[in-house]
Amino acid sequence: MRKTHIAAAAAGVVLMTGLTACGSDDGGSSGDKSGDKSASKGGGSPVQGALAALQKASTATEKQQSAKTETQQTQVLNGRTLKTENKGAFDWSSGGIRGTVTATMKGGTGAPMDFEVRYLADGMYIKTGGDVGGAKWAKSSYDELGNGGPSGAMLKDQLQNNNPARSVQTLLASRKVEAVGSETVRGTKTTHYTGTLTLSELVKMQSKDLKESDRKALERQFEQAGMKSEKIDLWIDGDDLLIKKKESSQGSKTSMNNVTYYSDYGTDVDLTPPPASQVEESKGKARPGLG
Repeated sequence: MRKTHIAAAAAGVVLMTGLTACGSDDGGSSGDKSGDKSASKGGGSPVQGALAALQKASTATEKQQSAKTETQQTQVLNGRTLKTENKGAFDWSSGGIRGTVTATMKGGTGAPMDFEVRYLADGMYIKTGGDVGGAKWAKSSYDELGNGGPSGAMLKDQLQNNNPARSVQTLLASRKVEAVGSETVRGTKTTHYTGTLTLSELVKMQSKDLKESDRKALERQFEQAGMKSEKIDLWIDGDDLLIKKKESSQGSKTSMNNVTYYSDYGTDVDLTPPPASQVEESKGKARPGLG
């Protein structure tokens, strides 16, 4: 069971880094939340101005093709809390997202666990510090993830198509966005934008290649957890780059919160695979889920 949670957390890192997974607390932001709805770089109505600013942010962020990230996620399911923190670097120049992170998972039913994940073109490699079948790395192919039900299909889609600009594009597509005001995030002046989407809207907008049957099944899975909507907050700097993303959703049975910081855009990312002699291929279906 612990290995299943690690695999799900490892796959979820990419959702946190890119499009969505859910928000966290303030995470170090401060500033004037004056509600200046016209605080945007576009003209016209407040909504039009916010949309124009986010369009610039989407283009500028996607063009950078790589960045360093720092993420904290908290998930509560049936009264049990699972926290994951990670730092890494990602590259999205190939269309999908590739990179390496180191992470710590706390809570749930086991002791704290440190792990490293490499997201490469042919799959996801996980190293927990112990041996897996005599090897140091366990590999799950993206096709294997896709066979793990609707949640797995969504993870496969995200791993192959995701990048940080997609969280900006989600709010753009929804048109449910407003500028909150100017705030400082870790010493950088930014403009804060916010919007709330239904989970049905979110699944439709974020799942590029997801089959209709998997999309419907995923919506039912969210409904069974009592989750109806997600709030997305974005902080954009003076260069039109995404600096911070915060997502949160609350259900009757579960809640999920994450916050991700982005820095060092254009950084070099090591995409070297582990030595083949240290890798154990996973043989079964991956079964990621809400828990």
